[in-house]
Amino acid sequence: MFRLSAVRPSHFLPSVCLLVSGLAAAYVKDLNVFFTSLFNVLPTLVLLLGGAYCTVYRRQRELFLMVTVYIAYFLLDTQADFYRDNSRVREDAAIVFHLVCLLLPLMFALYGAWQERTHLFQDMVARFAVLLAVGSVALGLEQSFPQALLGWLAEIRWPSLHGQWMSLIQLAYPVFLIAFVVLVVQYLRQPRPLHAAQIVGLIGIFWMLPQTFILPFTLNIMCSQVMLMIAAAVSHEAYQMAFRDELTGLPGRRALNERMQRLGRNYVLAMTDVDHFKKFNDTHGHDVGDQVLRLVASKLSKVTGGGRAYRYGGEEFALVFAGKSIEECLPHLEAVREVIANYNIQLRNQESRPQDDHQGRQRRGASAASSVSVTISIGVSERLLDHRSPDEVLKSADQALYSAKGAGRNCVMAYGHQAKRGAVRTA
Repeated sequence: MFRLSAVRPSHFLPSVCLLVSGLAAAYVKDLNVFFTSLFNVLPTLVLLLGGAYCTVYRRQRELFLMVTVYIAYFLLDTQADFYRDNSRVREDAAIVFHLVCLLLPLMFALYGAWQERTHLFQDMVARFAVLLAVGSVALGLEQSFPQALLGWLAEIRWPSLHGQWMSLIQLAYPVFLIAFVVLVVQYLRQPRPLHAAQIVGLIGIFWMLPQTFILPFTLNIMCSQVMLMIAAAVSHEAYQMAFRDELTGLPGRRALNERMQRLGRNYVLAMTDVDHFKKFNDTHGHDVGDQVLRLVASKLSKVTGGGRAYRYGGEEFALVFAGKSIEECLPHLEAVREVIANYNIQLRNQESRPQDDHQGRQRRGASAASSVSVTISIGVSERLLDHRSPDEVLKSADQALYSAKGAGRNCVMAYGHQAKRGAVRTA
């Protein structure tokens, strides 16, 4: 099932930037000695640093993706060095190049779609065994049947699809297409920075291969960029795990703490709590409770007035309004409170849940056993002269939240202005 709502341009942004910078560097004709020396050692340096990074975080898939790209770089770089030094290619250059063009996208897609689902050591052994088996077979074929294999690889199997623009053997194009489809489907099913980086990396490899013997240092630059894409994706996902709440998708408490350190002199903080959440959770179950939290988070993330929502912990959320006064923020907080209070959650009979999406669409709307609504209480505070830090403002907002609960819940309370703004609003 595709999760199009979870697709984010930010997943692709770091990889696309690396791809564009690699293309720009590859087309530079005159390089000084420093950059020439750097490009010679860059792939090995990136593999060592990125591989160590992946090893520390136990990311087997990413590590073997890097190793696969590096092996292809090593094989082609040996051929490119011989070509630059002798102005001619080696006798086995054609078959090595064709095998790399065929096996690199195949192995890249295989390791890209091969997720870690077993014991880490067993997974590593399995991945290494596949790499060793494919490499051994390719080496044996290259050594034993070069002419027969070369003819088989270079044969034009689909003349009607063959074009003058094709710089690779014809077999490579369907392999690249299959790999691209596999990685795109994987991303649509699980939108993640790593899966986005694999797609962009495959595009970079597809561009790189025909330019290997044409543009100097293309191989070094693009292989380094592809490995950097993978390492950057690991860092991106590590950041998301640390700063973003997995259940709701909102920034977490650590992100809130960092944001509070960068606020200016004028700002408003609000604390939000789901009313009677424990009773609701005990009555309807944890799955429905998670659904409620996701609903509240979704509505809070759309708060107007320049507010930013954060998951504080449990059923509590925080809202930050930078550069705003409390008078400016109260209408927006009241609006989001009312939206949540008026939203009905449909509860279905767990014993008669549909078996698939088609059956679910047919029964949708008819199998709802009941509907429930949820409300929130909000306490809000702005920075005053006696507040020495954002933490004190947050504590004031928390005190206002307790006042909102004491006033009957489902309302907005402003710290220091309860008599004016403490009216309870019923849904």
